[in-house]
Amino acid sequence: MIDWSIPSGDGTGRILGTSHLPSGEPTGRVLLGHGFKGYKDYGFLPWLSRRLCEAGHVVHRFNFGGSGMDHGHGPFDPAAFQADTWNRQVEDAVELLRAVGADELPGGPGPVLLVGHSRGGVTSLLAAGRHAGTDALASLRGVATLASPSGCLGLEASDRARLLTEGSLESPSSRTGQMLRIGRAFLQEQLDDPEGHDPLRQAGRVRVPVLVVHGMADDAVPVESAHQLVGALGDLATLRIIEGGNHVFNVPNPFPMEHGEPSPQLDEVARSLVQFAQSVFNR
Repeated sequence: MIDWSIPSGDGTGRILGTSHLPSGEPTGRVLLGHGFKGYKDYGFLPWLSRRLCEAGHVVHRFNFGGSGMDHGHGPFDPAAFQADTWNRQVEDAVELLRAVGADELPGGPGPVLLVGHSRGGVTSLLAAGRHAGTDALASLRGVATLASPSGCLGLEASDRARLLTEGSLESPSSRTGQMLRIGRAFLQEQLDDPEGHDPLRQAGRVRVPVLVVHGMADDAVPVESAHQLVGALGDLATLRIIEGGNHVFNVPNPFPMEHGEPSPQLDEVARSLVQFAQSVFNR
């Protein structure tokens, strides 16, 4: 594994990553993004990265520049977290695609599969939709969403009003005990550009195959979201519903990458992703 850092897409922070390199010539490159309050070392992400690497792919799991996280399982940087927005995450995804193509990440250039868990999956769809047909996505061969919602906002009307009035909204971290805050820009950008923040609208613009994976027992994002995404994607979509799967596919955080025994649900996710990666990289 190789740790690295590059400037974030908007130039205000850093994208941190860890790369897994296969023993032979790689088939493809996988960019693996985390969800809200997640990070590259969270839960099943390291284990899943190793599994994809064993299937012959370079895997770059990364922290979005606005995640507020460093390498490892430490505390959040509250200022970085508060400044995060969907637009910043989309810019980070595009910057990573550019960095792969420019041979700035370990493992060299090649075709890319963009994968995101929860909010990271939405970011992947927004990037693939907003930039469809542009040089920025020249290396993109597919997208996979894991337990992702079908909308961006996810705030009650009263919370939206408070966020606009007070400039921030409390969002505690149960993992670290920190009182984090969501910044006004998170909401304001969505109000200024509702179409650009509509995952279903942007999914209709995507030009590459998309795998939609969701747990039937997800108590954080209802499984109906997966069906809505598939409906918007049309013939480009492949749906995998994981029986008994919760939002993190039934594994704890942290989860030992080397010796952890995957849940049946996580194993099914991995098999679906390996199969999908093989199909898009061999097209």
